[in-house]
Amino acid sequence: MSRQPFKKVEKRLAGTRALRTDAATSARMGRVRQSGTAPEMTVRRAVSTLGLRYTVRNRDLPGSPDLANRSRRWAIFVHGCYWHRHEGCHKATLPRTNTDFWLAKFSRNRARDEAARIELERRGYRVLTFWQCDVEGSNAIAARLGRLRPSRRS
Repeated sequence: MSRQPFKKVEKRLAGTRALRTDAATSARMGRVRQSGTAPEMTVRRAVSTLGLRYTVRNRDLPGSPDLANRSRRWAIFVHGCYWHRHEGCHKATLPRTNTDFWLAKFSRNRARDEAARIELERRGYRVLTFWQCDVEGSNAIAARLGRLRPSRRS
């Protein structure tokens, strides 16, 4: 079984430890999508159904929200339960190998998510976070999105 080194970005978290993974795990992790995931597409459809306009290329905003509307000042994150550590979710498992590395990585992900949310709110954005497990087979999406609708002025 051939072992491959972790990516350069992950080496920062590893410090002096030599982290290695097998080819199957490396290939599996490489297939994980960053955007265009099924939960994200479900939220996009719900947002579009409500007639809300949004952009998906938001690298200039803190945390790069999955959907954002700059004029209405709202941002939506669609988080995977595993990568963003959804508390109490069965999908937020912990790998059995390199446990210290993964705990540090997940902790850093959560801190980064919180910092992005705070900065967006400081800039006047309303921020919603949808979790993968909540989006799958849920009709509650539209109810949460309702607060993004512009209020009608008479």
